[in-house]
Amino acid sequence: MNIIGINNQMMKKQFNGMAMRFGIFIMVIMALTACGNADKSRTGTAANADSAAAETAAVAEETAPVAAEAPADAGVSFKDENGNVVSVNSLKGKVVFINFWATWCPPCIHEMPSIDALRKSFKGEDRIAFLMVDVDNKIAQSTAFMKDNNYDLPVYTPASPIPSDYLGGAIPTTVILNKRGEMVGRLEGGRDYTDPQIVKALKELVGNE
Repeated sequence: MNIIGINNQMMKKQFNGMAMRFGIFIMVIMALTACGNADKSRTGTAANADSAAAETAAVAEETAPVAAEAPADAGVSFKDENGNVVSVNSLKGKVVFINFWATWCPPCIHEMPSIDALRKSFKGEDRIAFLMVDVDNKIAQSTAFMKDNNYDLPVYTPASPIPSDYLGGAIPTTVILNKRGEMVGRLEGGRDYTDPQIVKALKELVGNE
C-alpha cells in the first residue's frame, strides 16, 4: 500500500473516531435538553404537587413540637390571634374539625374554599368546632390570608406539641374528633370538603348525642 493509501486510511479512522465521539456528545446534550424540557413542561397541578411535596417534607422539622404554652394537663392545645388557648379536652361534647395547613402549601390553598363552604353549612350549629392550625406559627400572616380571601375560618397556632397521630409531617392534614374527643378520621392531602359523603358523615357525628 502506498503512502497516500495509508494516509487516507489513517484519516478515515481518525474521522470515524471523531464522528463517534461527536455522536456521543450530541446524544448527551439531547438527553440533558430532554430532561430540562420535561421539567419545564410540568405546569399546573403537577408542578404544584412537586413544590408542595418538597416543602411539606420539611414540615415535621419546622413545626416540631412547640414549647407548651398551655397547662401541662390541658393536652393538645392551640392558640388564637388574641392569645387565647383552647385545648382539645375543653372541646369534648363537640365534633372537632382540625385542619393543619400553611399559606405556602398549594394543596392547602386549593381545598380552603371547600372548608369555608363546609363551615358555613354548619352556621349556627354549636356542636361542631373548626380549628385551622397554621403549622408555620405565623398567626398574623395566616389571619390576613383568611381576611383577604373572605374566608370565615378561625385560625390557630400550636400551643403544645402536636402528636404524631395528629400530624405526621404532611400537610394539609385534617383530623376529625367525635364528641368524646376520640379521633374518628385523619385525612392527608387535599380534599373537597363539600363532598356530600363528608358532609353527611359530619352531620351524623354532630347529631349523635
